Amino acid sequence: MDTPILTEGAGPTGADLIKNTTTKDFLADVVEASRQVPVLVDFWAPWCGPCRQLTPILEKAVRAAKGAVKLVKLNIDEHPEIPGQMGIQSIPAVFAFQDGRPVDGFMGALPEDRIKAFITRLLGEDGAAEADLERAEEALAAGDANTAAQLFAEALQQDGENASAVAGLAKCYIKTGDLARAEQTLALVPPAKADSAPVASARASLELARKAADAGDADTIRAKLATNPNDTQTRFDLAVALNAKGDRKGALEELLTIIRKDRAFNDDAARKQLLQLFDAWGASDPVTIEGRQKLSSLLFA
Repeated sequence: MDTPILTEGAGPTGADLIKNTTTKDFLADVVEASRQVPVLVDFWAPWCGPCRQLTPILEKAVRAAKGAVKLVKLNIDEHPEIPGQMGIQSIPAVFAFQDGRPVDGFMGALPEDRIKAFITRLLGEDGAAEADLERAEEALAAGDANTAAQLFAEALQQDGENASAVAGLAKCYIKTGDLARAEQTLALVPPAKADSAPVASARASLELARKAADAGDADTIRAKLATNPNDTQTRFDLAVALNAKGDRKGALEELLTIIRKDRAFNDDAARKQLLQLFDAWGASDPVTIEGRQKLSSLLFA
């Protein structure tokens, strides 16, 4: 059975869980009310399309919080004084009030998961930063570096020394080809966390990105290798280029082929390169696990 959607003012969460306000009532509805529970203020206007998208998502998220937060909506066309005082120049705009003052906010029609994360941070619930990081990692894995960067940056606002967030932001820059900013970002890691697994992974990814730039295009390298399958350096370059394209299994197989045929190549370069790939991919990545198993079978057979 579907759970019924509560109407405004209904249910156990109180009569004014979600309400409209005016300039006259703003002090009571928002400033004073926020001394009891956090209050989200949705600044909107009837002509604003993104506002019509955002408001139902806000209402759903506030209801899901079961009274831990309230939502107050202010039509800026009818009541321009408050948004004018707050310097609001574009809508939708959402501000969170707590203890009588604005403490956080955002602009634009964010998706539901971002709204939930915003409320979670506002309430100070355990695991908020971890939830942000999980969503950021998912976005980065899906190729959405912009969304991932925003989420990593939000996590850093909560904890400026979060090594996972710094490393993740650096990987976003690597993804977009901005290797200089990636290096600058990694320089922000506190010395005590410089050797942590996320940072090691980001540093390995940065080094691999630099190697990929030197190696060249994967298709061109593959064509070159086809003319001379015994050219070990070209096979090595192909592995690096394949990894840059996101073909982890392809890179793994090319390097394993080198180890199988010519272990001594360039002072054991293929094995060392594999270990760097494992660092970049992370210990729990399925290709890392598969690769370590295959590497061990080759080395200790």
